[in-house]
Amino acid sequence: MQQISRFAVRGLRYGAAGSSTVQGRGYSGDQKSAPRQTALHDFHREHGGKMVEFAGWSLPVQYKDSHISSHLHTRQHCSLFDVSHMLQTKVLGKDRIVFMESLVVGDIGELKENQGTLSLFTNDKGGIIDDLIVNNTSEGFLYVVSNAGCAEKDYAHMQNRLQECKAAGRDVDLDVIDFALLALQGPSSARVLQAGLSDDLSKLTFMTSITTNVFGIPGCRVTRCGYTGEDGVEISVPAQRAVELADKLLDNSEVKLAGLAARDSLRLEAGLCLYGNDIDETTTPVEASLVWTIGKRRRVSMDFPGAMVIVPQIKGKVLRKRVGLTSTGPPARQHAHILNSEGHVIGEVTSGCPSPSLRINVAMGYVEPEYSKAGTALRLEVRKKLVDGVTSKMPFVPTNYYSLK
Repeated sequence: MQQISRFAVRGLRYGAAGSSTVQGRGYSGDQKSAPRQTALHDFHREHGGKMVEFAGWSLPVQYKDSHISSHLHTRQHCSLFDVSHMLQTKVLGKDRIVFMESLVVGDIGELKENQGTLSLFTNDKGGIIDDLIVNNTSEGFLYVVSNAGCAEKDYAHMQNRLQECKAAGRDVDLDVIDFALLALQGPSSARVLQAGLSDDLSKLTFMTSITTNVFGIPGCRVTRCGYTGEDGVEISVPAQRAVELADKLLDNSEVKLAGLAARDSLRLEAGLCLYGNDIDETTTPVEASLVWTIGKRRRVSMDFPGAMVIVPQIKGKVLRKRVGLTSTGPPARQHAHILNSEGHVIGEVTSGCPSPSLRINVAMGYVEPEYSKAGTALRLEVRKKLVDGVTSKMPFVPTNYYSLK
């Protein structure tokens, strides 16, 4: 159990930025400064959280329960995660959609009010700068959530484009939202949260959001999404009331606290990428099997960064593809070599762990395209020994995102 937890932290920390200058969130340019603390930092310690540094923040890797126990509780009931380290921003102004579409691959213009989508910041070479969620709110702004490890890079990237747009006469502005962010994940999450809402959660489908009162706390944005493959929500709440909300949710015996270790193994079972491990600026969306994030209109207009590289790859060829992997014996970790039956190296593992839900080893990695078909027998190099593996469809565990029947 301890080994799994340590691995999860190593994997999660891979994409961490050493420092940041994002305004309004207590960031420091001094790389030797102490890790930043979320509004729930003392709360975590009081509840037995084992704190580690991640992306420049002090966050719980696990609590008194084991990593496996927290993982399985999330699959069977629901767990509460502190994800306040994520960067939350508002994009305002009548040209906000034009601005956002100049940065990402998604069709932001097609989003309905209070609907969101996963998208990608890309560079001119087609590489992925970061993955993010963009929500088109009914309040007249875009609500954007991106990764903590890329906060400084993302903010600078958006600010540079903002200045270019303003110089061209565009009406657009960018604000950092200094709120806490809590993720309630698992099959009973909606029932737990409904007790604190007057709104009907059965009408809130996956990747839609509302601004509402949550257990009497006004001004919260509730988005039906998450990083576990389960039904759940992320709640953006005023930081000074984050502990109050966490206490209210924990009043229900269905809810337990969970940390970074469970978050990592849950997302891997769900086939979800971790930036810095599974995708980065050397990876294109096509190589990463994320073509579905590229809007159909955008593929035609080819007006997003890196389009001249990415669009031809969709119907053409790439040198590698992200695949799922299962294996026997000791689990394959990041950077483990993937070999074909003749013993030639044909790829590398990017994430891997024993699956608490399936009780087999799961991983993802990149292989040469001819070996990417599900069911292809491969071998993985683990501790200088070869173990048997096979490519697998992802997710490894079926997702349970909520939609109207």
